[in-house]
Amino acid sequence: MSTELNTAPAAAVAPSDEYESVPVPASARRSLASVSAVWLGFPMILTCAVFGGLIVYSLGFWRGMLAILLGNLVLMGYVGALSYLAGKTGKSFALIAIDTFGRSGYRLVSGFLATVVIGWFAFQTGLTGSILATSLGWDERLTSLGAGIGYVLVTLLGIRALSAIGVVAAPLYLALGITAVVLALGEGSWDSALGYTGAGSALSLGAAVTLVIACFIDSGTMTADFTRWSKNGREGFLAAFSAFPLGNTVALVIGGLIVALGAAANPAADGGNFLSILIDQGGWLVPVAVIFVFVNLGSVCAHCLYNGAVGWSQLTGRRMRALSVVLGAIGVLLAVAGVWSHFETWLNLLGVIVPPIGIVLILDQLVLRRAARETAWRREAFAAWAIGAAAALAAHEWAPGLSDAIVGMVVGAAVFSALSVRNREAVSA
Repeated sequence: MSTELNTAPAAAVAPSDEYESVPVPASARRSLASVSAVWLGFPMILTCAVFGGLIVYSLGFWRGMLAILLGNLVLMGYVGALSYLAGKTGKSFALIAIDTFGRSGYRLVSGFLATVVIGWFAFQTGLTGSILATSLGWDERLTSLGAGIGYVLVTLLGIRALSAIGVVAAPLYLALGITAVVLALGEGSWDSALGYTGAGSALSLGAAVTLVIACFIDSGTMTADFTRWSKNGREGFLAAFSAFPLGNTVALVIGGLIVALGAAANPAADGGNFLSILIDQGGWLVPVAVIFVFVNLGSVCAHCLYNGAVGWSQLTGRRMRALSVVLGAIGVLLAVAGVWSHFETWLNLLGVIVPPIGIVLILDQLVLRRAARETAWRREAFAAWAIGAAAALAAHEWAPGLSDAIVGMVVGAAVFSALSVRNREAVSA
């Protein structure tokens, strides 16, 4: 399979070009610190504190930490391998998908994921308004509208803005998260936190691992849109490593600690959301908490919108920035209309059927190293995705003790490997 970089002179392309439809040339690649900042700030968000708290609330402290660790190790291998491929080739997710799913088939895969991440953009935009309405009595719709417009404007600045917002979002989350934990120690102790046994809800260890994976599996599968800017495959992997396991683990653990310390206002519904702890202190923490919400959720919104715009750019032939405005407007309207509140369960369920896509890409282009050949649809790739996704959905329905996401990965990998071996034998016969 060809892994040649596009070495077209940088002068041939505008400095602000996002290289939506061609590999990023070597001359435009960015430093490891810059690309790492893009990924580091993405998972260090309030949503992860919520999920980390829900996991610990269900499983107890130590089993919750185990689920967080296992989920992040899976993400490290999965997103890391796809990021290595992106750094090696300079290709976006859509361009990489062409080689594995076919010049026509990739449209289904890329279109599906590019649409799902816009759903997440709408969800997080609506969540911005909801959080500030609940915490400070702000008008929910007007806040969502203003926030959404701001998030679109940030996305228009491209990969540079994602790197910059990551530099701000990660340390801000860490500082306020630690502040919340320190304040929470006023209600509990380290001994009580470490001994926290949870509420014993229906969430199993496997389901908790899936929750960790599903939270970022969509953009994690599309990681190439970010890590194609890396100078090589090794730096692409390291950039993803800054998020999985580092940033994501920190974000989840802080939420888990808030619940284990008994400081969460409503752990069954809001998990480890620590915003109320900060706001209840009053004083300077209130405006800082407001800034935190916009920067924090703005980071994930900008990343999701960037993913969607780059994906649809390849599909439609339009520029990323124009599509950011169109897709962002749709997402903002959904957020203002309140539709976002119905998305979470559906989006997480969709996340269950995404992992086989990435596994097929990894096997095809990094493990089996199939020789590139022009084809419209790769039947074995779609068969592996379909069967892997069906297995994941079956596990979700009938085997709740297992991790749906891991089941989908394993089955998808087995099917694709078997079909690939059979096809090679047929060709050589």
